[in-house]
Amino acid sequence: MNKLIQLNGLSKSYGSVTALDNVNLEVESGHIVGLLGPNGSGKTTMIKILCGLLRPSSGTVLVDGNKIGVETKSVISYLPDKTYLDESRTIKQNIELFMDFYQDFDPARAYDMLARLNLNPDVKIKTLSKGNKEKVQLILVMSRHAKLYILDEPIAGVDPAARDYILHTIISNYDHQATILISTHLISDVENVLDEAIFLQNGHIVLHSSVNALRQQHGKTIDELFREVFRCWGN
Repeated sequence: MNKLIQLNGLSKSYGSVTALDNVNLEVESGHIVGLLGPNGSGKTTMIKILCGLLRPSSGTVLVDGNKIGVETKSVISYLPDKTYLDESRTIKQNIELFMDFYQDFDPARAYDMLARLNLNPDVKIKTLSKGNKEKVQLILVMSRHAKLYILDEPIAGVDPAARDYILHTIISNYDHQATILISTHLISDVENVLDEAIFLQNGHIVLHSSVNALRQQHGKTIDELFREVFRCWGN
């Protein structure tokens, strides 16, 4: 398998606050990987560095064998933790915007997912419920033929039914040669779709392994293990 993400000695500080501290990590292609940790653990900082939105304080970062830049941005499809769509535009207009920006965007895939949701592409984003806004944003992200999908808290703040749809959309609409990195603290909701889990705490990787290996080694679900690990860290 291709090493899609390679972090070597990655650190990031904001003044006197260290968000990531000498992180080393390799993630291969073809996996759904959970980046798991409590709020403030460094998940979003790591994601923004991978996406080229922040520069590391030290260390090296490679995505698909390239340093962060034009080449890496072209293979990453990123869902941020906050809505970024132009709410004055219709869903169709936002699709057209993505078509202009991304050569790998597949409008047929986007319209198919919208049809299955009974969402009218001619309605304006601002008229949608919070859950449907989240779904439209995810549809746009998952309609690209990317090598790396990075989803920052894709199920936070939406109801359980919306969470089920979002997770189904994630696992049903990506190339299985690609990798999905899902950042979340809602472990029980995503556990069943994960191949690997990365536990991040205070800017350090506490655990990184396949979910099957972690379950066998510790005799617990990933959610139970997460609660145990981070309860100990909090003491």
